[in-house]
Amino acid sequence: MTRRDFINQTSASYASLLAWGLLQPAPASALSLPANGRTSDGKGRKVVVLGAGLAGMAAAYELGKLGYECTVLEARGRSGGRVWTVRGGTAETELGGGTPQSCQFEEGLYFNGGAARIPHHHQLTLQYCRELGVPLQIFNGNNEAAYLYNDGGTGPLANRRLRIKEYHNDMRGYTAELLAKSLDQSALDQQLTKEDIEKLVDFLKNEGDLNTAHLYKGTNRRGYKSSREPGAGQSPGELTDPFGLTDLLRSGFNQPVFYNVGDYIYEQQTTLLQPVGGMDAIPKALEKKLAGKIVFNAPVTELRKTESGVRVVYQRNGKPAELAAEFCVCTLPLPMLKNLESDLSGTVKRAADFVPYIKTGKIGLQFKRRFWEEDDWIYGGISRTNMDINQIWYPSFGFQGRKGVLIGYYNFYSRAEAVGAMSVAEREKLALAQGGKIHPQYPAEFENSFSLAWHRLPYSAGGWATYDDATRRKYYPALLEPDGNIYFAGEHTTYLTAWMAGAFTSARRTVEAIAARVG
Repeated sequence: MTRRDFINQTSASYASLLAWGLLQPAPASALSLPANGRTSDGKGRKVVVLGAGLAGMAAAYELGKLGYECTVLEARGRSGGRVWTVRGGTAETELGGGTPQSCQFEEGLYFNGGAARIPHHHQLTLQYCRELGVPLQIFNGNNEAAYLYNDGGTGPLANRRLRIKEYHNDMRGYTAELLAKSLDQSALDQQLTKEDIEKLVDFLKNEGDLNTAHLYKGTNRRGYKSSREPGAGQSPGELTDPFGLTDLLRSGFNQPVFYNVGDYIYEQQTTLLQPVGGMDAIPKALEKKLAGKIVFNAPVTELRKTESGVRVVYQRNGKPAELAAEFCVCTLPLPMLKNLESDLSGTVKRAADFVPYIKTGKIGLQFKRRFWEEDDWIYGGISRTNMDINQIWYPSFGFQGRKGVLIGYYNFYSRAEAVGAMSVAEREKLALAQGGKIHPQYPAEFENSFSLAWHRLPYSAGGWATYDDATRRKYYPALLEPDGNIYFAGEHTTYLTAWMAGAFTSARRTVEAIAARVG
């Protein structure tokens, strides 16, 4: 590969990264209500909402403001759906003969099994937190002190951990060096004035931290040797040596798996936020607003159209019960919707049948001490690897505490399917074995775990909807229109799949549609 080939590929990647930032923020504007401004259009009108996740509860909450009488049917014994915080006492048994689990985390320790962060530009989610009185704190997603680990690779960087900042700053420096050399030698085709070149070289010197000869030799950006940090008196510190460019290029860290968090994805750029005490603070606040309107442990079995609206059959205390209403807001995940006996249209049923949901899983590991902070100086953030564990998440709360829970794996697709098929004990063993390659403290410090596979969880059967262009064109439109008096909401009816903002925006859209129809 020539220098020009390398520079051209770097430029193409940068353009792609810029393109990823074209998504529009979730709007936080007020509901768009009928022009007559009436707020009592819903008085005396009944709505049944299927699902007490964020979409269902937000829809019931907003409809209640307009005077509608809402009843929310929830199959689980808790609210939140895929917004689920796992803490001591949490119990779950997965489908397919899963082993019953009861979480043994100590008081105050937890991990978010589903939704875990709020981007700063998801303003509607933040607006609901403000309205509901949910306090927030920083979620540290992009921590350059965390590690990269390429298992089974080749070269001197294989099977060893290195700080993200070491890799990033070395690659940034060498890239800047190559481009600066090309400019110095008038080796690029683009015609630049002498003044333009001087300004661009100055930028590259600063961006790549090049020396006066326009060479990258490593700087304090990538850090100091652990035993030779800068200190008092005559202790300037000793810089770590940069890795060689060839070693970096052959390291395997250019694989997509190492670039799926942090500043490389629009939704995960700083600043990220999280509720204090766990993500379930948001559904709990909505549940409080809907006191007496949510029926728990009420799985829906039938959804029927009637001349006056809808009829829903659900299980209550092991017996069938019915509920009639003028409108239905269905927020059930599509894998659940397709299992209902219903009068839904063929286009909706096909969408439920053919829109895939991602397979994904997590494990929370409790340790006797927070060695990632004490020994490795990692406070929040994510380490990334090409192993089955995929990612290790460090908690962004409880800093300097005695014990801690980190997410020992967060995986997707075939890896999540393979790990999810394991027994609970086998998942724990895998997480400890692979995570121990990055953190050798694992065996001595480990206490207990709790794992989950979303595609095996009752009433979810998947993490979130995963559209490609073909399924979006073919099946998505049917979910945006009412099927008689049945309306659909949830992240699967948005372009914000997998995010709480998808649930909230879909709820707003549905409430506006019902209000416009009634008004």
